[in-house]
Amino acid sequence: MAGHNRWTQIKRQKGAADAKRGKIFSKLARELIVAAKEGGGDPAMNARLRMVIVKCKAASMPADNIDRAIARATGGGEGSTFDQLTYEIYAPGGVAMMVEVSTDNRNRTAADVRHIVTKHGGNIATPGAVSRLFQRKGQIIVARDKAGEEALMELAIEAGAEDFKADENGFEILTDPAAFEAVHQRLDQKQIACEIAEVTQLPLTSVPVSDAPTVKAVNEMLELFDDHDDVKSVYHNADLPEEV
Repeated sequence: MAGHNRWTQIKRQKGAADAKRGKIFSKLARELIVAAKEGGGDPAMNARLRMVIVKCKAASMPADNIDRAIARATGGGEGSTFDQLTYEIYAPGGVAMMVEVSTDNRNRTAADVRHIVTKHGGNIATPGAVSRLFQRKGQIIVARDKAGEEALMELAIEAGAEDFKADENGFEILTDPAAFEAVHQRLDQKQIACEIAEVTQLPLTSVPVSDAPTVKAVNEMLELFDDHDDVKSVYHNADLPEEV
């Protein structure tokens, strides 16, 4: 799916989520605060906030946590101002990475990102060099035991999906970013649980990574970025061995 083993990535993300749930909730709370400060605390009037709430629910973030973060953003206090930045990176083995951050200290975050990259034999790319290797899409992943293939495909296409793919694990629905919300809401109305539902950056092609040193370096970079407080999302085109 989407040029690489998406189900392996889901397993990896879920394992990380179980181990670092508190950190993930903290990152999501920051995204809620940024979205609510920029567009207001009413999800009905703030599309960006609605998208973040979808991510929060997918991560099983308690409703009280969501409400508190929005209230903090709209409570009238000064609070922190977070800059939204994207680092384009070439990792070992020709792997392309895009690292999205939300930071209240650009210099600190830049130093941390550069340290992770250079320590593992990568380099920071010029703007546009890596982003051209990805496409922004709405992506919904549904496990095979959550819906019937024909019914799900018909529902998704009618709601505005661009593409529908199936394999032995389940189904992948791709949308234009502008249509993501409508498609996801249609599935939600039918009480179809999603493994992933987000607007993301999908690689146009994948890069197989098999030799042990490169696998180790790429995996360590991903883990360090996942663990960094300022990092919101990491996108990459590495096709890593499933056992990783």
